[in-house]
Amino acid sequence: MSDSAFEIELRNGRARRGLLHTAHGDVATPAFMPVATYGAVRGVTPDEVGLAGAQMLLANTLHLHEAPGEEVIAQLGGLHGFTGWQGPWLTDSGGFQIWSLSARARVEEEGVTFASPRDGSRRLLTPERAVEVQEALGSDIAMVLDECVAPESAEGGNTVRVRDAMERSLRWAERARAVRKRADQLQFGIVQGGASEELRRSSARSTHGIGFDGYAHGGLGLGEEAERRGDLLDAAHAELPERAPRYLMGIGRPSDLVKAVDAGVDLFDCVIPTRHARHGVLFTSQGLLRLRNARFRDDPDPPDPHCDCPTCAKFSRAYLRHLLRGNETLGARLASLHNLRFYLRLMERMREALAGSGWRALVDEIEALDA
Repeated sequence: MSDSAFEIELRNGRARRGLLHTAHGDVATPAFMPVATYGAVRGVTPDEVGLAGAQMLLANTLHLHEAPGEEVIAQLGGLHGFTGWQGPWLTDSGGFQIWSLSARARVEEEGVTFASPRDGSRRLLTPERAVEVQEALGSDIAMVLDECVAPESAEGGNTVRVRDAMERSLRWAERARAVRKRADQLQFGIVQGGASEELRRSSARSTHGIGFDGYAHGGLGLGEEAERRGDLLDAAHAELPERAPRYLMGIGRPSDLVKAVDAGVDLFDCVIPTRHARHGVLFTSQGLLRLRNARFRDDPDPPDPHCDCPTCAKFSRAYLRHLLRGNETLGARLASLHNLRFYLRLMERMREALAGSGWRALVDEIEALDA
């Protein structure tokens, strides 16, 4: 990546507003990526997620490798041709998914041997293979394979385990960087180190030394306190290059996002908006709305009177509750459209506030909503 692939337009304290250039378009940051695990945001069309304000989507490398396979996707024009989403794509490496299957996975220096989530057959994923699959998928940003472990602190007695995983992730990162071939695909390294500031700092310093196009924080959001997470981000950022994008993987609630932007993070992804929607939990300017509650049975109001999404423009809380309780797929679709718009509008508000005098007020507002 050239020095101009990520531009910082302005700073507000440690927070920054920028522009990330990819092969399929620019991404204004801070930005949130809706999760399209199998190449689709569940129940929402590419056009709808674009109208909601999405700039870039995230797909799951491991699941797409399993089905339909990267060869099929490559033959059909990569993720862009296969899915119809023409904007930028980011693909993960599969490391987190393998961690979630850890009871059936074995980590060795060569890579990770695990049981296929589809048929239980044994598979081997190496750092080199993760690069190869993502290059076939044709994503705009590819993540290196890392070993994800729960963020136990040194006080928890797991320092050796966390350090070993961090050091193995660095060796894997070097192997991944050495085999990349696509000049049109950005490659991000991943900082590990559990809940240890020392290990996070060391990992960030060494990952920067390898030299990537961007840097992600991995292994967070797995049990650590939010305040502790902020300290870990600060420790890593002190060792990462200022002119590279920073990505906090798999997190989180609105307050998590605004706190992380305040600490200098640029990119996010999380399943929360659509997962909560399927369970009837909507994010609004007045706080969480649990639409399955009986008190909404005859409520004529929209989910959020201050929201500009199609759901709030046409449908009542009572109707959405009716759909959700009846397990009508339209209910999950309409709720997902709303939650996605809430998250993506929040990122728009952040970018606007960073340019003016309203940043601190926005931070306080969003933190109060999640209180």
